[in-house]
Amino acid sequence: MKYPAIAAVLGIALLTGCQNMTEAKPSYAVVSGNVIYFQRVALPPDALVTVQLKDISRMDANAVVLGEQRIETNGRQVPIPFEIEYDSSAIDYGMIYAVSARIEQGERLLWISDTVHPVITRGAPTSGIDLKVVPARR
Repeated sequence: MKYPAIAAVLGIALLTGCQNMTEAKPSYAVVSGNVIYFQRVALPPDALVTVQLKDISRMDANAVVLGEQRIETNGRQVPIPFEIEYDSSAIDYGMIYAVSARIEQGERLLWISDTVHPVITRGAPTSGIDLKVVPARR
């Protein structure tokens, strides 16, 4: 009588353990830095800064956004600090990741990053990133 009960308890414990093994929990990491520009021009008080972390590995496909931060400046000026949280278990160290930024006022694009700013893999940083933006063409 004792052994079937022990076997049942062990069976339930094994099933519960296996179920938990298949449910991978994300482990979060952060990419951080500052959005900057060198021109002596003030941002409007209602400017919105959007910084995205993207997988840019595939040349024939759109970049996959892994994280984003939207920052209302409320009159603050550059440098504008950013911090994007991402699931580090989703990172493939054979791929290429980058951050990009844009600054808008309403529907009007004011500033945009125009160069690749690699992060995370292949020796690229995850912090202290100076993400330079340039004036948008009008």
